[in-house]
Amino acid sequence: MTYKANTINSMQNAIDQLSRPESARMVYMPQHGRSMPSVKVLSELVEKLREVIFPGYFGNASLHPENLKYHIGVNVDRIYRLLADQVLKGICFTCKAENSYRCEDCEDEALDKAAMLIERLPEIRRLLATDVKAAYLGDPAAKSQGEIIFSYPSIRAMTNHRVAHELYKINVPLIPRIISEMAHSETGIDIHPAAEIGEHFAIDHGTGVVIGETSKIGNNVKVYQGVTLGARSFPLDENGNPIKGIPRHPVVEDDVVIYANATILGRITVGKGSMIGGNIWVTKNVPPKSKIIQQRPLDQRYVDGAGI
Repeated sequence: MTYKANTINSMQNAIDQLSRPESARMVYMPQHGRSMPSVKVLSELVEKLREVIFPGYFGNASLHPENLKYHIGVNVDRIYRLLADQVLKGICFTCKAENSYRCEDCEDEALDKAAMLIERLPEIRRLLATDVKAAYLGDPAAKSQGEIIFSYPSIRAMTNHRVAHELYKINVPLIPRIISEMAHSETGIDIHPAAEIGEHFAIDHGTGVVIGETSKIGNNVKVYQGVTLGARSFPLDENGNPIKGIPRHPVVEDDVVIYANATILGRITVGKGSMIGGNIWVTKNVPPKSKIIQQRPLDQRYVDGAGI
C-alpha cells in the first residue's frame, strides 16, 4: 500500500498528539511490564470451572466413575494455573508501585488467592446445586434438573456470580467484575460480584435483571425478568463526588418472590415471605408477609354516549 504525503503527515500529527503525556494521562495504565487480564483466558477459566462444578455437562470428555477424579484433577490444575496468572495481572492493574517490573510478593499473593478459590469450589458447587433445585421446582416447564444446568441462563449467570463473589471476598481486584460482566453479556443478567445471595436463588427467564453492589438476598428468593435491585441516590463527598462502598441497595429477606419489571430502590428491606407484584416501584420498607400489587384499574362502562 502506498501512502500519500498528506496521509503520512496526518498520521504523524495524530501520533504526536496521542503520545503527549497530558493527552494520555487519564487513559494510560502502565502495567509494570505485564498485559491486562484477558477476557479470552478468563472465558476458558470459567468454562473449566463449569466442567468441574457440573462434570459431564460441559467439555468434551467422556466421563464415568472410574475417570472422574482424573478429569477433575486435570481441570483443577488448569484452573489454578490460569487463575493465578490472571489474578497477578489484576493485581498489577491496581498496583501503585513504580518501576516494579517483577514483584515476588505479588506473585506469591496471586498463587495464594488462586489456591483459596480452589478450596472454595466444593461450597460453590453446593450453592449452585441449590439454585438448580430452586429453578426446577419453580418452573413447571422444566423437564429435569439436567436441562436447567445445561441450558438455563440463570444458572450460567449464577455460576459466574458464585465464582466472582468468592474472588471478591478474598480481595482479588478487577477479575471478579470481568467474570460478572461476561455473564451479563451472555445472559442479560447483571449481578455485581459484591452482591450477597443466599441458597436456593431462582431467576425466571432472567433478561434485564439487575442486582446492585450492596444488595443482600436471603434464602429461597425468586425474581423474574426485568427486576432491579438498585440504588435510589448517590451521597456526595465534600468535593461533590459519589461516596463509594456505602450500603445503598435493598435487603431481600428469605422466601420472597419479586415479579417481572419490579424496581426496588435504596437501602430498604423487603420482609420475609413477601410478594412484590410486577411493574411496581418500591422505595420504602416492606413488612414481612406483605403483598404489594398495583391498584386494579377502574372499570367504567358508558352506554349511548353517557359520560362523554
